[in-house]
Amino acid sequence: MGCSPVRPDTPVCPALLDAVAWRIGSAALAGLLLEVCSHPKPGLVTPRSMGAHADMDVRTFMLSSAAIAPCLFQCAALGRSHRGALVDLLPAVRAVGRDHDAALLGATNGVNTQRGALFCAGLLAAAAGCVSRTTDMLRAEDVLRTVGAITEGLCARELHGRTATPHTAGEILFQRHGTLGIRGEVEAGFPTVLDCGLPALRTALAVGHGLDRALVHALIALIAVADDTTVMWRGGPEALDFIRAEARRVMDLGGALTPAGVAAIERLDAACVARRISPGGAADLLSVTVGAHLIEHGTFPETATRRFCLGGDHQTHSIGDRP
Repeated sequence: MGCSPVRPDTPVCPALLDAVAWRIGSAALAGLLLEVCSHPKPGLVTPRSMGAHADMDVRTFMLSSAAIAPCLFQCAALGRSHRGALVDLLPAVRAVGRDHDAALLGATNGVNTQRGALFCAGLLAAAAGCVSRTTDMLRAEDVLRTVGAITEGLCARELHGRTATPHTAGEILFQRHGTLGIRGEVEAGFPTVLDCGLPALRTALAVGHGLDRALVHALIALIAVADDTTVMWRGGPEALDFIRAEARRVMDLGGALTPAGVAAIERLDAACVARRISPGGAADLLSVTVGAHLIEHGTFPETATRRFCLGGDHQTHSIGDRP
């Protein structure tokens, strides 16, 4: 591109946002939007439910998504222009992320809708930008592996080697339970996305299901295995054991691809609302799953995008969707 490297304190200029960076940022943003628009999701905000939350709904997520959207394009541009060791890119990505974290909270009057998703999606976009410097084939596996390279040593620096009093939820949960949370996930290159989220999404799409059903199916697959610190923060290890076991039962029934699985998802949603459990970590991983798929493929099958909501009655079922 002929662009010089961007230092962490250097704003990203519009000239760095070429067509590739726009495409990557758009894919990451679509992941955020499609995650919140899918339904039903156990304990999570959807267009028809506040889930286990009392302080946010789908409109709150639209406001925060709009506020953080520029970060995703800027992170893609940072990856496109970066030279040198991949770990040296992390401070620049985090600097842009901090600015947009403040914008998110400003847009929502302090409600944390997508702070975790911002961290994940920003890294995804930056990694895709890095990969795009050497190839036009942005395979999800390569992009996710690059996320791991960018965040190499993160857990050692911020969790294992931490001596100060923990402040964030992730730091506190590591101290209490030894869980690495999202730091461990990104440093490992999003293995939960690669091994569970993407295969579930692509299985649903391959057999002709609509987008909503495919997204919910991928979410349940992620909940079944994710080390979800949002769940642990709200309900402790017992809550995490509960929701993972229930998600595995749903998957044994066929997940969101069978009527029995859909009915079980709706029962799990009611149980999560009653227990005030919200698997926000798995929701963030669904955003990454969708973003990684779109970065690689550019779009979804036409059959998927013509089908709409997975709903529970005749008025909200997907038109022509598979049973």
